[in-house]
Parts: sequence; C-alpha cells; structure tokens
Amino acid sequence: VQLQASGGGLVQPGGSLRLSCVASGIQFSMYNILWYRQPPGQQREFVAHITSGGSTDYANSVKGRFAISRDNAENTVYLQMSSLKTDDTAVYYCNVIHHIEGTQYWGQGTLVTVSS
Repeated sequence: VQLQASGGGLVQPGGSLRLSCVASGIQFSMYNILWYRQPPGQQREFVAHITSGGSTDYANSVKGRFAISRDNAENTVYLQMSSLKTDDTAVYYCNVIHHIEGTQYWGQGTLVTVSS
C-alpha cells in the first residue's frame, strides 16, 4: 500500500494551494479519507474528512476555506486550500481508513509554508 501526497510548497498569505494524495494497493472507494496536519513544534491535528459515500466535515479552523474531494476512478483525494493563513503552515498528511474493517494507512506528508 502506498499513499503519495504532493502539492505542498511556499505560498503567500491569502493564496491557494491544492494538495493531492494518490493511493495504490487498496480498494480506494471502500475507504474514508482524512487530511491531518502537524504545525512546527505542535501535535498532529485533524483538518478534513471525506467518507466513502462522499460526506465531508472539517476542522473549525479551516471551514469555509478548505475543500476536500475525491476521485475514485483516479484513486486520488484532493484538499483545495484557499485564503491561506500563516497558521496553516504545517506538514499535511493523508490518512485512509477502511469504512468497515478499520484498517488504516498514512501517507508521507507534504509541507505547506504560508509566509510573505
């Protein structure tokens, strides 16, 4: 099983980025998918979640600015991030959890730096 996250980089406050996480080795459509982030020197925290059925929810800190989506045909989950703030600086990780069995896997993380 591999989860390959990409799309991170340096962006100015107010800017946008789209993260991607491509999965291989799993039946992607059977998994709930989450994005987490770990700011420098802090604990990993929940960002967004999309179920196998397509329902979504978000951390209050990103609600209205971030959007999670999935493309089951491409085994890919996206995190569209807009109106970025310096507090959004973190390593972002994707996490998949089988919606019945609970088996889960983590991606390697992609760094997002929001700075002027």
